[in-house]
Amino acid sequence: MFNTCAVTNEAVRQARQAIRKARRERPDARFIVTGCAAQIDPAAFAAMPEVDLVLGNAEKAAPGALLDTSTRVRVNDIMSIKETAGHLISGLKDRARAYVEVQNGCDHRCTFCIIPFGRGNSRSAPAGEVVEQIRRLAAEGYNEVVLTGVDVTSWGSDLPGQPTLGQLVGRILKLVPDLPRLRLSSIDAAEIDPDLFKLLETEPRLMPYLHLSLQAGDNMILKRMKRRHSREDALKLVAEVRRVRPDTAFGADLIAGFPTESEEAFENTLKLVEEAGLAFLHVFPYSARPGTPAARMPPVKGPVIKDRARRLREAGQAGLERHLQRQVGRVLSGLVERDGVARAEDFTEIAFTGEAPSGQILAFRVTGHDGSRVTAERVA
Repeated sequence: MFNTCAVTNEAVRQARQAIRKARRERPDARFIVTGCAAQIDPAAFAAMPEVDLVLGNAEKAAPGALLDTSTRVRVNDIMSIKETAGHLISGLKDRARAYVEVQNGCDHRCTFCIIPFGRGNSRSAPAGEVVEQIRRLAAEGYNEVVLTGVDVTSWGSDLPGQPTLGQLVGRILKLVPDLPRLRLSSIDAAEIDPDLFKLLETEPRLMPYLHLSLQAGDNMILKRMKRRHSREDALKLVAEVRRVRPDTAFGADLIAGFPTESEEAFENTLKLVEEAGLAFLHVFPYSARPGTPAARMPPVKGPVIKDRARRLREAGQAGLERHLQRQVGRVLSGLVERDGVARAEDFTEIAFTGEAPSGQILAFRVTGHDGSRVTAERVA
């Protein structure tokens, strides 16, 4: 079974390549393709002789879907899906933390993004279901839960009364007092509500790490991307959060070489990394997705895109090293992910000597860093 991604053309190409390779290795197996790439372009995967069944994102979890051989392609209109996101994840075996999907889909239409056509419009899981699931996870011994979604800060916009993500987080922390750590996945800088901001200031169990979906640091490029924040908005948000929670670390998604991006515009994005004090970057070389408005805009040449992505990654590495250096001498609380590796509250990776049970929270004194993570010793 192949659960495909459609975020870039490269992801789709790699999926097709993996299917062909697997078919050569397993000529007698039954091959099923699903996920966002299959949802968006089912005909392309159905045309592959290696594929036996193509399932849409709404169909893949249906009872008996994998066994039904009556049709070769079952992909419905994802925009017709209206029910709330009910397929919450009840913990992942052999992992230090559990992930709970509280939202799926997206109502926004950024010009570079094809994902809404793979996931549909935004749907939220009811707060009661989320709280009950996290209560069970805490009872099972999970010390950290991560709230995930395609556009997690839009949680609640489709529910009665339109509750906010901050209200959901507050409810979780109040009703599940035994949960030591609650973390947010990538969030939209334009949608941090007042309740969430207040919790960042007052609630130590809400982890001090925000991964921002910024995409660019130039206002003209942000407008052409159809993003809802400006460069100044991003810097203001970072400053306001650091004012009330100085230990907060920030990461960001950034796209290099978006169509029409001039060298000056790119430099604005490059400078944002240091100005915002970003420590954890996800850099994406722009990849045109057919069917998106950006794919019709004047492109940046491939070698330029590659070079800008390299320069962004170098800036990100410098930002990470500055962040790691600031941790030296501090005592950090780390969630053990596996032997010798833990994760601090602010998402810093901790390398330590010795064994410790996965999922346990321990104290570590930072002695140095290797450029990618801090080195530390356990505090008795």
